[in-house]
Amino acid sequence: MDEDLETLSRDQLIAEAKKLRTAIREHRDSSGHELCWHHPALWALLPEKVEPAIAVPAWPQFMRGCIRYRQSLDEQAPDAERTKREFDE
Repeated sequence: MDEDLETLSRDQLIAEAKKLRTAIREHRDSSGHELCWHHPALWALLPEKVEPAIAVPAWPQFMRGCIRYRQSLDEQAPDAERTKREFDE
């Protein structure tokens, strides 16, 4: 799957690593409602160009998942800043 890396020069590998690090940092530094988004731009950095076959939960299951995710943030980041910013802002 990663055979393309075998043909890259040192400089090309460094450029690829920097590109991936930039994308990872952008994802890491997302906050608020951005944490919940679908991230095809991140996946597009992979060499294999496939359309991910995602399964979208029905609303009740989706909302339960959102609640569980938010609860996990309380557990994993209890001291993180809290915001009241609405999604539309």
